[in-house]
Amino acid sequence: MRPSFIRSSIASFVFTVNRFNFGSSLSHRSLVWLPAASSSPASLSRKSALVRKAHSDSNGLEGRTMSITENGCIEESDVQLFGKFKISRDQIFYSASNNLTKAFVNLRPIVPGHVLVIPARVVPRMEDLTEEEYIDLWKGVREVQRMIESVYGASSSNVAVQDGRSAGQSVPHVHVHILPRKDGDFERNDDMYDALQEWAPRDELQQKISLDVPEDDDRRDRTVIEMTEEATLYRNAFALKLK
Repeated sequence: MRPSFIRSSIASFVFTVNRFNFGSSLSHRSLVWLPAASSSPASLSRKSALVRKAHSDSNGLEGRTMSITENGCIEESDVQLFGKFKISRDQIFYSASNNLTKAFVNLRPIVPGHVLVIPARVVPRMEDLTEEEYIDLWKGVREVQRMIESVYGASSSNVAVQDGRSAGQSVPHVHVHILPRKDGDFERNDDMYDALQEWAPRDELQQKISLDVPEDDDRRDRTVIEMTEEATLYRNAFALKLK
């Protein structure tokens, strides 16, 4: 193998942490230094060994794009994965101190200030998050919501999660919508939910889910017995899960 080919191969080798799970010590632009590019196969072997070590030392964080540079270092690039989409660092305005949670501006906002908060690791459902990721995500939501409401002079917000495809999730990566609200921004308040149901970062990802929601006048109050029976059902389900 020619030395020039080896160097170009090293320079062009790019992978995501979905495959090599580097730990949280790799913050934005942080580096793990490897031996300099060399024509020696042994040098390439050493690089591979260090990549495997970084993988074994990881704590499972995924979603960051990494590359090996000409100088033989592993470097995190300036993007964050949102499902299969690459979010530029320039569009990310919030990053938790432990890098577990990110927030970024929206390609297709429903209202001014409509932003998304995500776990850095690409997972499709809330139940796939670790306890630490789950807690950190909602801490981030609270911080981002406060800031967005302050910027837009809003006194209220819609905070929404579509947890799974059947719930209208267009990107299989947990994400929380934050939409600052003002009086009169929608003719009918429920129109916001229709807009959120149709939201997608790309046209081809839009889903048409028909929900048969009765008008308020057509709804009836349930009886105390009906509600008690439902609450009992849920308590029993929790009890079975805890056994």
